[in-house]
Amino acid sequence: MKKVSKVLLILCLLAAAGGVLLLCGSARVRAQAKPYIHAPEAVGEGYDCILVLGCGARGGVPSPMLEDRLLRGIELYEAGAAPKLLMSGDHGQKEYDEVNVMKDFAIGQGVPSSDVFMDHAGFSTYESMVRAQQVFQAQRVLIVTQGYHLPRAIYDARRLGLEADGVAADLRPYMGQTFRNLREILARDKDILWTLFRPAPTYLGEAIPISGDGDRTNDRV
Repeated sequence: MKKVSKVLLILCLLAAAGGVLLLCGSARVRAQAKPYIHAPEAVGEGYDCILVLGCGARGGVPSPMLEDRLLRGIELYEAGAAPKLLMSGDHGQKEYDEVNVMKDFAIGQGVPSSDVFMDHAGFSTYESMVRAQQVFQAQRVLIVTQGYHLPRAIYDARRLGLEADGVAADLRPYMGQTFRNLREILARDKDILWTLFRPAPTYLGEAIPISGDGDRTNDRV
């Protein structure tokens, strides 16, 4: 019984130590990103693009969280923060397409199609940042996503060498937010490792400079 008790004690101590490490990693990401998170009215001009991150679309309609990201991104575009919008999301399958939904929404709000780029292979926050830099050749980006997610997005971008700031898009309460907050702790620790070892994204492809015509990213006739 004593041996069993010792084993259980060791396992509990290891679990506690692991939990502390996870929380420390998450706190590090939040602390390093905090100076670069701004209120919408405090954002200046001169960004290469406003980078809106995808988060779900079904039946041609953005999820509530995605709609709020789009509304915030368009608001910043109209305020002159950047001349282009970069919609980065999941279009890995023909039947699931976040980015065309995002672009269609922006066009419906009066944004010219040529000012809206689509990143069809933004399968993760990390990959969106790699591709913004390497494919779209952005150097200074303004990231739009919800507040719980924004520190990790900014952390990833800056670790990769982008000059990145961010604005939160929390325009309403969202169901399931407690679960997202807990999951984000693990995601922050994961991205510390990804930005350290820098695995290649799923796809790269030819350069499509963000300074050009967003219609180059269109995939529909």
